[in-house]
Amino acid sequence: MDYAKLITITPGKRGGKPCIRDLRFTVYDVLEYLASGMTPEQIVKDFPELTLEDIRACLAFAADRERKLTSIPA
Repeated sequence: MDYAKLITITPGKRGGKPCIRDLRFTVYDVLEYLASGMTPEQIVKDFPELTLEDIRACLAFAADRERKLTSIPA
């Protein structure tokens, strides 16, 4: 998934953390909701500004970041 269209980083907004579509929801927020046991459908129901595609973009962003972190030489 090309998350670059949905995940934005704006200096001064939420401390420069990656946000969804320039909203005030961070990737971290969504990952925390998922980690706490919420389903993507529950998140979208609780926060109608978000879409299932937004949640998939957060997961793709996190996976890409993890891939980059694990490939750094020791």
